[in-house]
Amino acid sequence: MTPEIQPADLGFFSVLAAAGSLSAAARELGITTPAVSKHLALMESRVGVPLVNRTTRRMSLTPEGELYLEHARRILGEINDMAELLGVSRSTPKGLLRVNATLGFGRTHVAPIISRFVRKYPQVEVQLQLSVNPPPLTDDSFDVCIRFGAPPDARVIARHIAPNRRLLCASPAYLAKHGTPKVPNDLTRHNCIGIRQGEEAYGLWRLASGRGRNVTTEAIKTRGNLTTNDGEIAVNWALDGHGILMRAEWDIERHLKNGHLVQVLPHYYTPDADIHAVYPQRHQLSARVRAFVDFAALSFSKRPAASKPKP
Repeated sequence: MTPEIQPADLGFFSVLAAAGSLSAAARELGITTPAVSKHLALMESRVGVPLVNRTTRRMSLTPEGELYLEHARRILGEINDMAELLGVSRSTPKGLLRVNATLGFGRTHVAPIISRFVRKYPQVEVQLQLSVNPPPLTDDSFDVCIRFGAPPDARVIARHIAPNRRLLCASPAYLAKHGTPKVPNDLTRHNCIGIRQGEEAYGLWRLASGRGRNVTTEAIKTRGNLTTNDGEIAVNWALDGHGILMRAEWDIERHLKNGHLVQVLPHYYTPDADIHAVYPQRHQLSARVRAFVDFAALSFSKRPAASKPKP
């Protein structure tokens, strides 16, 4: 009895989906278009459901086809991992790499790095997923996650790839109208732009002063009439003069340099938000994961280091 799913079908269908049409897949595979159509028809006959919607001009996957493709790529990736563990393809990174990053940081910083990475390693297929919050550490939907802060979980590897701090800032127009805070408690009298992300306590800003054993930390409960879960929107509100914002330096450095935003309370330490590449322990020997993390770390290291509070 012929099995419903054959190993050769997985690679074939992955190529077909990436090509976008039967004729393009035929060119990629080095066979004729009728041969591609026949192979697809045999696959659909064995599994008993249509995998592809065909029209004269385009091709799209059915819901079953999307599910088939998701599992096919995961299985092909695991085969590549096994080959790397056995030393078969350790020298050349290749295969599927699934990267997760936050929305704004992913668009501005991670996507350009991926563009340069695939130019250097064309045999790697990268899927970039952007989300407001990082996926659960137990989720198998990503291979590498670029995130702020190291996760407190021994089941994953978190490699520090760049320093970063959260800074307080506001537009010159807002400060001219409402005054500049001198001490942390002054923030309670200002309009503070809120960001609801992750599991952090919403609206609670921690600022520290002093050094060594003399460090003191104040937790300020802020208020404001604008709140969002999107950091880029929050930055735009600050640029529009609506209030004071606490945001990662990587997201606001260009606005600080051109004077559109001004750092507030620069003598106080604000929480670190160092950038880490997080990946499951089982991927530590994967050539494509190692190559991407090394490439990202090198790319981030070429940027100026995060600034420190003024003495």
